[in-house]
Amino acid sequence: MTTNDATTETTATTDTTAATAEYAPEHSPRLHWAKHAPEVYKAMLRLETAAQQGLEPKLRELVKIRASQLNHCAFCLDMHTKDALAAGESVQRIIQLSAWEESKHFYTAKELAAIELTEAVTVLTDGFVPDQVYAKAAQHFEEAELAQLIAAITVINAWNRFGVSTRMVPGHYQAGQHH
Repeated sequence: MTTNDATTETTATTDTTAATAEYAPEHSPRLHWAKHAPEVYKAMLRLETAAQQGLEPKLRELVKIRASQLNHCAFCLDMHTKDALAAGESVQRIIQLSAWEESKHFYTAKELAAIELTEAVTVLTDGFVPDQVYAKAAQHFEEAELAQLIAAITVINAWNRFGVSTRMVPGHYQAGQHH
């Protein structure tokens, strides 16, 4: 067998394997919580609408993606990456978000302050948001906008907890579907 024949055979085998490979089956949600707690769901939608007021859409989606990464909420990651792309966010900035501390050059100082605040509010490892993180955010956001940012971070964390605890299934959301 020549080198070309071996390459052709390997390529054919790889193509066949890829064509016949099956993805893991989709899991079922544990509970359709919105159906069983419709008033809570409606209140969450109202809270979501109120919390997003006054925040730039791309910044808002970056915050939602980062909190959802930290909380491992696959459903919210699916939703907010699609919404971020629809809002004009770049694939590269979305990909780099999970490593933002090593990719700071992709973000503005204001975005970095929002991302850092998102992590502090989401994780709360020390039981509080560190003063320096809050002060940095306060340098970049007027008080009303900072209040809205904190509200947006709090709301996505609540959505994440519903999504993770009930195992909401990612992959079916269409950008803008819940707006």
